[in-house]
Amino acid sequence: MDLSTKYLGLDLKHPVVASPSQLSADLDGVLRLADAGAAAIVMASIYEEQISAEEIRHAALTDQGADSQPEAAGYFSTREDRGVLESRLEILRKASERAGVPIIASLNGQSDAGWVGFAQKLQQAGASAIELNIYRVPADSAETGAQVEESYAAIVRAVKQQVSIPVAVKIAPFFSSPANLATKLAGAGADGLVLFNRFYEPDIDLKTLTPQVNLHLSTPYDIRVPLMWISLISPRFKGSIAATTGVWSGEEVVKYLIVGADVAMTASALVKFGPAHIGVLVSGLRDWMERRGFASLDAFRGRLADHRRAFDAAALMRAEYRDILTAGYASVIR
Repeated sequence: MDLSTKYLGLDLKHPVVASPSQLSADLDGVLRLADAGAAAIVMASIYEEQISAEEIRHAALTDQGADSQPEAAGYFSTREDRGVLESRLEILRKASERAGVPIIASLNGQSDAGWVGFAQKLQQAGASAIELNIYRVPADSAETGAQVEESYAAIVRAVKQQVSIPVAVKIAPFFSSPANLATKLAGAGADGLVLFNRFYEPDIDLKTLTPQVNLHLSTPYDIRVPLMWISLISPRFKGSIAATTGVWSGEEVVKYLIVGADVAMTASALVKFGPAHIGVLVSGLRDWMERRGFASLDAFRGRLADHRRAFDAAALMRAEYRDILTAGYASVIR
């Protein structure tokens, strides 16, 4: 049975990829994921704000008292010898050499210089590809949807002009037309899409009346929005598509492949059950394929997407929506 697939031009032994989490934040974690069988690993994101804050702190320390004692300049380590960025790049270098599977760097930038500058460093450190984890809230009421989308495309163009390795873009589903945005990103040079980024909004603490920062793991129910959009985007998108969110069992892997994804990424299930859960996902996929008599992923990948493409997709989706609300509520009440 052939479980192999391609993602961003990378040859993978199967479609289960470890997505960014604390498990992929250090070398030991990356190697544990590789030993557990991950086909590829996306390292925990590098955040531009963390790097910038550290540079400011370092500048303040080295500038303070610099005119008083010449010896003071040697008291603080140089920027090249320390720091969050250099530490992460060193982890990336060692992981790329030792993991035995493709290591994809995740970059969460804020400024044009940050996106491009850090992307170049990630390529130099040995990343097989870069995932641009774009997270921004368009809080300016004067900014139009078209301007927001263009800002995404501009980031992709700027990065692609400076790096030669594949670049994927991780986006959220909150656009008026995600399919049209996918086309724009492809035109800007994106080699792949990661659908979708989760927005981690804070709750409110009613005791203190302040924002409450907490994290809830995804669930298999959360795959439904990515399922819908991947089925609509995949037939027309020429690059790779990674599905993420809600992958807890082999069933979710199968569903994402059926709608046209090339790989299924998982983090929450691995945080909950540990890296060894990768084997559960791969076994679940293999068992399903054996029961259905499929010898390779290509035998069923994109089957539902092709079905929707053969009909009026918008009308078909509306019919499915109507059926969920009518038959669905009836079954719950019963």
